[in-house]
Amino acid sequence: MQYVLLFQENAEERGKRTDPVAAGPYWGSWSAYMGAIAQAGVMVGGNGLQPPETGTTLRIENGTRHVVDGPFADTKEALGGYVVLEVADLDAALEWAARAPCAAAGSVEIRLVMAPPAG
Repeated sequence: MQYVLLFQENAEERGKRTDPVAAGPYWGSWSAYMGAIAQAGVMVGGNGLQPPETGTTLRIENGTRHVVDGPFADTKEALGGYVVLEVADLDAALEWAARAPCAAAGSVEIRLVMAPPAG
């Protein structure tokens, strides 16, 4: 079964990415975590994401495109990255999610990947 882990980080945690003192430990913890997933052979793929303020949001209302720079919603946590796992079940996905560096300073959403429609 494939699950996607969606890594949510709060602003303080995201700030560690570029902090001269905190960046080393921050990136080190993520490198170790992603390395463990890869070494276990359960990672299908994944990526980190640039901060929310670098994004663009598109909505279509009555056939008209509305484009907004940055995040659409003001939230306390933002999507910082994701990984797709191939594991036996939800319990295995939860075990990997619990090890994510952001689990204690944000959250990890676990979603089952939808299988393509039979055709």
